[in-house]
Amino acid sequence: MDSHCYSIAPTDESHVSQNSLSPSGSVASDARSAVLLVNLGTPDAPTAGAVRRYLSEFLHDRRVVDLSRWIWCPALHGVILPLRSPKVAAKYAQIWIEGRGSPLRAHGEDLRDGLAQRLPNARIALAMRYGNPGIPDVLRALRGEGLHRLLVLPLYPQYSATTTASVFDAVDAELARWENRPETRVVRDYHLDAGWLDALAASVRAARGDAPGERLLLSFHGIPERYVRRGDTYARECEASAKAIAQRLRLDPSEWKMAYQSRFGREPWLGPSTLDVLRDWAKQGVRRVDVACPGFAVDCLETLEEIAMENAAWFRANGGTELHYLPALNAAAGHVEALAGLVRRHTAGWAEQ
Repeated sequence: MDSHCYSIAPTDESHVSQNSLSPSGSVASDARSAVLLVNLGTPDAPTAGAVRRYLSEFLHDRRVVDLSRWIWCPALHGVILPLRSPKVAAKYAQIWIEGRGSPLRAHGEDLRDGLAQRLPNARIALAMRYGNPGIPDVLRALRGEGLHRLLVLPLYPQYSATTTASVFDAVDAELARWENRPETRVVRDYHLDAGWLDALAASVRAARGDAPGERLLLSFHGIPERYVRRGDTYARECEASAKAIAQRLRLDPSEWKMAYQSRFGREPWLGPSTLDVLRDWAKQGVRRVDVACPGFAVDCLETLEEIAMENAAWFRANGGTELHYLPALNAAAGHVEALAGLVRRHTAGWAEQ
């Protein structure tokens, strides 16, 4: 029997406060409707214990790691978590925001609040797929306010079973327990949404300024190749986003490239890898590069520490001079407007019902 061999502590409803929800009303001026923004998640503190709890929940998700539990659980709890948790905690400590905590959660809250201001008749909530505030707790808080219609908006522009589908799984698992289940709509992806592409291109253009790097690298989070072979559309959507961004920036093919970061384990992942591209460019004599991460809605460990710190050091060690990380859209006005457009389109018709 292939089952979980280790339990994961349930989310704590004490982590769900009014801070997890916007203070406004609801979509279509109906107090029973809500928009649920969901991002990957974050540990509660930059400590080995908090990181271990977070990684345990994340790496137990079969959408993320689909290996046999008999093989995976002993390796995870016997080797991976004990070794990686202190190292990852040290990385989080380098980017932790004084008084606010994890950048992913802090920027996510700012984005939620910005969207609530842009849609004054909307009830906007923010949840994390792993960690706090968890999806079940946020949904229960909304149910307590009379939830009747729900739009789920994962903050992943490109669809993947490892991210977007996992969010839908978690929402469905919670709603399956309810006697009065709300009408539910979902945003599968927005990788070619014109508003999002325009906002991202404008942000990249402004961040590069009048003295851009010699080349632009668009770095996306990687996934194992076998997921794509099974039908995951992630790679195709990343490529489509990258090409659309380059077209908006009017870049020649020689001026930009896309790559995949954050590899884990020994099996083949999507390529080329971000580190390989940076090394090759440095060896070719490229000294200054700009790096943007179009798959990340807000800045987080993978952008602020992995790209801006680790990969910048790697580039310099291989002969480069400067790696300029271009920030994520975070709560920028263009990002808020793009998401507001998505919400309007996906909730169309609710006002008439």
